[in-house]
Amino acid sequence: MATNWAAFAATEPGLAALAEGRFGAFRHHVLVTLRADGTPRTSGLEVRFLHGELWLGMMPDSLKARDLLRDPRFALQANPGPDTAMGGGDVRIGGRAFEVTDPETKGAYGKEVEPPQPFHLFRTELTEVVRTSVEDDRYLVVQVFRPGEPVRTLRRT
Repeated sequence: MATNWAAFAATEPGLAALAEGRFGAFRHHVLVTLRADGTPRTSGLEVRFLHGELWLGMMPDSLKARDLLRDPRFALQANPGPDTAMGGGDVRIGGRAFEVTDPETKGAYGKEVEPPQPFHLFRTELTEVVRTSVEDDRYLVVQVFRPGEPVRTLRRT
């Protein structure tokens, strides 16, 4: 089961806002894709939350784009920042990414974001959003969202 960003944000607005805040705090993040042999590939990436979707844009024929065209599964890790504070917690998103080839959708994205041309554009479907944070300098708190399930919150000392 998967969902888009708008449906996630409607179901869990607090967690969605925290996640967007983490991704908005820094420009570059880490994308994990799968190589042809099934091993993970990590790559830097900028992401956008626009019009109820989480978008991934990338250079044409890049290895990460080729990975996603072959196998749409991905994990996206928010940039933790320059120190150990990680204001807003640590956020990871898992899902599947599907290339957008519709000229109208891709053109509207290009007009708003102004990426270098040409580019691949991927729309995402979320299978998991995880936020890890520290509460009261005492608890490690892990919030896990999966479509169709309530958010699970785990606290550990």
